[in-house]
Parts: sequence; C-alpha cells; structure tokens
Amino acid sequence: MPGPLQGLKVIEMAGLGPAPFCAMLLADMGAQVVRIARPNDASVAPEGVTARGRPTLALDLRQPEAVGTVLRMIESADALIEGFRPGVMERLGLGPDVCLARRPQLVYGRMTGWGQHGPLAQAAGHDINYIALTGALHAIGRAGEPPVPPLNLVGDFGGGAMMLAFGVLAAVIEARGSGKGQVVDAAMTDGAALLSAMLYGFRGNGRWGLGREQNMLDGGAHFYRCYECADGKSVAIGAIEPQFYALLLEKCGIADPELAQLQNDAKRWPEFREKLAALFRTKTRDEWCALLEGTDACFAPVLDWDEAPRHPHNVARDTFVQLDGVLQPAAAPRFSRTPGEARGRVTASADDILGRWFEGPSRPE
Repeated sequence: MPGPLQGLKVIEMAGLGPAPFCAMLLADMGAQVVRIARPNDASVAPEGVTARGRPTLALDLRQPEAVGTVLRMIESADALIEGFRPGVMERLGLGPDVCLARRPQLVYGRMTGWGQHGPLAQAAGHDINYIALTGALHAIGRAGEPPVPPLNLVGDFGGGAMMLAFGVLAAVIEARGSGKGQVVDAAMTDGAALLSAMLYGFRGNGRWGLGREQNMLDGGAHFYRCYECADGKSVAIGAIEPQFYALLLEKCGIADPELAQLQNDAKRWPEFREKLAALFRTKTRDEWCALLEGTDACFAPVLDWDEAPRHPHNVARDTFVQLDGVLQPAAAPRFSRTPGEARGRVTASADDILGRWFEGPSRPE
C-alpha cells in the first residue's frame, strides 16, 4: 500500500549527513523524491543507506541547461531540501527567491549547522560543534573527563534531519491552505537546543546541576545508568519510578534498607552506584536478561550493532530489513492504514526520472 505521503513531490539537492536522512524519511513514507547530484560525485554515492528509496538525477549545475531542468521540476514540486552553506544555492541560480518565483507554493527547506544567519553562519562545522554550542554536549559523559560525543545522533539526525522533515511537512500543510510557500531554516543548533527543552526546564527549577554524573538522567543516579557484567558486556537500568525501583531491588535479591528507602538521596548516589556495580559484576549479561528482561524493572541489555537486529523483540516488529545486501533500520513510525516502506536502491535513467516527475497535472494553484 502507498505510504501516507503519496503524492508529495520533493526535490533533494544531494549532500552529506542530515539532508539525505530527511529525504530518506520522506521517501520511506511514500513521497516522490528525486535526488539531484553532481555527476560522479563519490561523496553522495547512491549505495548509502540514507540514499535509499529514490532515484538520483545527475546534473552539472554549473551548466545553465541543468539549472533550467531543476527550475522546470520546481514548477510541479511541493518542496525542495538542501544542506549547503548559506549562499551556495543562490550562487547556483537556485536560491529561494528564484524558486518561489517559479512556484509560489514551494516549501524551500534549508539544512545547516549554524542557521542561515548569525555570526557563525558561514563557518565550517560538524555535529559535535553544533551540539557543543547548545549545552547538550556538556551534559554527556563521565565526571572529571571531557564530554563524550553521542555519535552524530543529536545534531545531524535528531536536531537536524527530523526537525527539517517536521518543518517541511508543517509548511506543506500550511501552503495547501494559503497557496503560499516559504523558507524553512532548520539549524542543527536550534534543533539540538529544542531537544534539550526538558533539561533546560529541570535546570530552571533547580533540579539539574552543571556537573556530569550528578543528575538523574546523566548517569549520576544509581538507578539510571549502565553497568558492566561478569562477561564484560553491559546492561541498562532505568528504574526511576519507586515501584519499578522496588521491583528491581526485589528481583536482584537486594535487602539493603538504605538502598530501598533512600533512592532519591543524591548525596548517596555515588555509594549506591558502587553497590550496584559490584552486584551486576556477579552475573553475565545473559544471566541478568533471564532474571530481569520483560519485567517492570526497566531493564535492557546493551546490544551492539550486530546483536540488535537479532533480538527477539526487534525481530518480532521487523525493526530491521535487508536491502541491497545491507541490514538496516526499517521505516518508522508505523501506520495502521497507509504504512511506509523502506525501499532499496532505485536506479533509473534521466529520461525515466524526468518522465515520471512531469507525468500528470501539477498540483492546482
């Protein structure tokens, strides 16, 4: 069945990181997405997982006829997304003013690290730099050590690609009512800051300190952190609520009254962490799974990239799929009537791509 975004037409200016992931999300949900890439550009090779589900149209945008092709495509597009530094699209002759003149209903999604304006707008950077500016990176890691990069999940994908997808779809909905498009300025600094809203709330009411491993969600609390097991593997504990915490202690055979009664005494957390660390080192990860997994103790094994797809829960939900010889995450979220679908590499000639794009009437003005 077609996904919930069937009929949405999106032009993706191929690049790296969050913009391709945003386009992948839209394509997974049934949007008709065409990637426009420079010929023989290895940096945006179509075999990458985030390039799945849509064809790549090779165009040399230094050539006027190639720019003209994109402008003709824009005349029937709902959205365009790009992830270049501010000014690059303008220099190509494809800036928002030009594109919106061709298609007043167009949603023009712009993905950058620092945003379209501000003192850092033209500076180079990566995920780690963007989240450093928001406070998020400072909060992650061990006490007394430098912060630990949370891969590139917070800036590139959570604060970047998903915010861009949200912004583009919100603007498309508005444009279908107003008949007017607009520019969506998605900055990873803005998005990562927004992801931290709850933590800023905690900080504002005195419930979050600036030091690492002294707060409930940063590994400071003995009931919300990872522990090493006898086999060197790890488990994750998240027993915040008192009833779940009590069950954790019961399942683990802990009869320590202080541990039971002083759960939220932050001054005792370092001591309690040591007690639980010693306990979890007495069994292997699989032994702890047999005892705790599936209960309300808020427990999970910490799985690596190879183990996660084989876990029975992920298998039951088809969380991972095999496409083009690569095991990768399936489309999400799930829809009861119009499910999305992760589709593999799409290869097509330029004539086929453009023929499909231009077939049928454009969306009414």
